[in-house]
Amino acid sequence: MLNDFSFSSVSDVRVGSGSSDELGACARGLLTRHVLVVTDAEIQALGLLDSALSSLKKNGIAVTLFSQVVADPPESVVLAGLELAKREGCDGVIGFGGGSSLDVAKLLAVLIVGKQSLSEIYGVDKINSPRLPLIQVPTTAGTGSEATMVSIITTGRATKAGVVSRTLLADSIILDAALTLGLPAHVTAATGIDAMVHAIEAFTSVRLKNPLSDMLAKEGLSMLATNISIAVHNGSDLSARQEMLIGAMLAGQAFANAPVAAVHALAYPLGGNYHIPHGLSNSLVLPHVLRFNEPSAAPLYHQLVPSIFKCVKKSAKEDQATAMLAEYFLEMAGDFGLPTRLRDMDIPENDLAMLAEEAMLQTRLLINNPREMGKSDALEIYNKAY
Repeated sequence: MLNDFSFSSVSDVRVGSGSSDELGACARGLLTRHVLVVTDAEIQALGLLDSALSSLKKNGIAVTLFSQVVADPPESVVLAGLELAKREGCDGVIGFGGGSSLDVAKLLAVLIVGKQSLSEIYGVDKINSPRLPLIQVPTTAGTGSEATMVSIITTGRATKAGVVSRTLLADSIILDAALTLGLPAHVTAATGIDAMVHAIEAFTSVRLKNPLSDMLAKEGLSMLATNISIAVHNGSDLSARQEMLIGAMLAGQAFANAPVAAVHALAYPLGGNYHIPHGLSNSLVLPHVLRFNEPSAAPLYHQLVPSIFKCVKKSAKEDQATAMLAEYFLEMAGDFGLPTRLRDMDIPENDLAMLAEEAMLQTRLLINNPREMGKSDALEIYNKAY
């Protein structure tokens, strides 16, 4: 019997090489006159913003540039952006960059106009105000943040907190593959695997899984699996880059409604403690979480096999599916030159118990996992990944 469910997503998506040229018209259509563009210093230095800023200028939109975003952004970055936006009188927000920039943009769109502080909106459905117009322009095919209602912020030396609210869903998304052409191969690989994890965990989530999220997860996974090797090994292939962006967005739409689970719960402590990029953190634990989940998730993993292996005509029996997926991701990481063991990241073996303790704090994620996971299970997974 089908359970009742709700599904939310961004209503306006613009796709195509050069589509960032439409940014000014898009902002004008949202009745903004002065936008805060949220990005990072590298994006600015590479000149990726040039066309977008020109488009805004041509459409009479004033711009305040905030380029202080860093990976795993701390609260101080959000607060610095908030102070700047209020001082300059911004009435709209554009996120331009990777997942960190998009996450910060979401929060600023709420905080600039609302009366709540950042600390008051952590958690699920804590936002009680509207937000400013928000446009998201991803420059990596990975986080899917442009399509989600989640923003993750670093709150301490190694701790993170999330804001989850439909208010964070953007008004418009622009997917311009030309913006991703300069990505290094290792970034393309790690962010692509991150997007594939989103699809897999959305499809196997025990909470809020529904036919729409399933459809998006399977199609997103298929597009990502078909194109990731091309995008990594031939980064100038615009078609593969565009399909990666679409696949990552579809996976984002899926997990925005059917949340991710233990892979992310175990990845967050790796990023927080050792500043390992999020996609790589996911990649390091993914095969071992898949095997842990097999007793509960094997039938679902079996349904995903065609989405990943259709291009090589592989098939599998249900009891083979989990092993196929785990080996696929290990082999792919090796092919892409990504580390495959925690020891490769100079993580002390004595830290594994601490990591397991911190993973258990991610209850928001662990409740979605198809198999219940305790601290001893997390420690065993870290040990196997070591």
